[in-house]
Amino acid sequence: MRYLVLADIHANLPALEAVLADAQVRGFDQALLLGDLIGYGAQPNEVLDRLSSVPVAAMIRGNHDKVAGGLGKADEFNPVAKKGAEWTHHALTPAHADLVRALPQGPLIVGDWIEICHGSPYDEDAYVLDGLDALNALRATRRPLCLFGHTHAPMAFLLAGDELQYRETAKDSVIHVMPGWNHLVNVGSVGQPRDGDPRAAYGIADDDRKDVSFLRVPYDVAAAQQAIRDAGLPDALAKRLARGR
Repeated sequence: MRYLVLADIHANLPALEAVLADAQVRGFDQALLLGDLIGYGAQPNEVLDRLSSVPVAAMIRGNHDKVAGGLGKADEFNPVAKKGAEWTHHALTPAHADLVRALPQGPLIVGDWIEICHGSPYDEDAYVLDGLDALNALRATRRPLCLFGHTHAPMAFLLAGDELQYRETAKDSVIHVMPGWNHLVNVGSVGQPRDGDPRAAYGIADDDRKDVSFLRVPYDVAAAQQAIRDAGLPDALAKRLARGR
C-alpha cells in the first residue's frame, strides 16, 4: 500500500491539481488527508469536489475546517485568517458544509504502523514547532509513525527512549521508519507552504518499505492568487503564496 499524504490544502485548487497529477505518475493506492482542506483559499467547494474522486483511506479535520464548518470560533485567528474563515463559511454549499462538519477529529489510527493528526496526537489544535513540542507529541503517539500537519512546513522528529533526533527533510528526502523509534513527520502544506519554498508539498508513505518520501511540485501560483483576489479575500493571502511564507 502506498499512501498519498496531503495536509493543509487550504482551498488551493491549482496546487491540489498539480500534486494529484504528480502523485498519479509516481503511483499511490489511497490518500491520507490531514486536515485544513479549506480556509484561506478561494475554491473550497471545488477542492472538496476534487477530493471526492480520490480514494481516501482516512481523513481528519483541521482548525480551519472546524471554524469554516461552524463547529468552532475564530477567536484565536489573526484578522486575515478570521476573514478567510468567515468568507469560507458563507461560500460553502450546504452539502459541502455538511461534509466538512462530518470530518473526524484526530488523532486517527491507520493500520498497524501509522496514525494521523492535524496538530499533535494529544491536541488536534496544538502546534509542533520545536523539539519540546515534538517530544510531548511523540510521547503521546500510539503507532511508530505519526503524520501531522498544521505548521505548513516539512519536518521530522524521532524518539527512542530519551533520545530525540531531528531529521532534514529536503525535497526528495526519505524518512525510514526504524524499529524501536517513534517518528513524527510533517510532509508540508499542499496549498500554503511556509518554509520559503512556494511549491506545493506532499508525501508518500510506503507500507512495504516503511518509509515516507518528501515531495515538491510547482503549480500555477498566479491562478490561485487571482482566484483569491477575485473572491475579495485579503490580498495578503494571495501575496504569501508566491513567497512560500
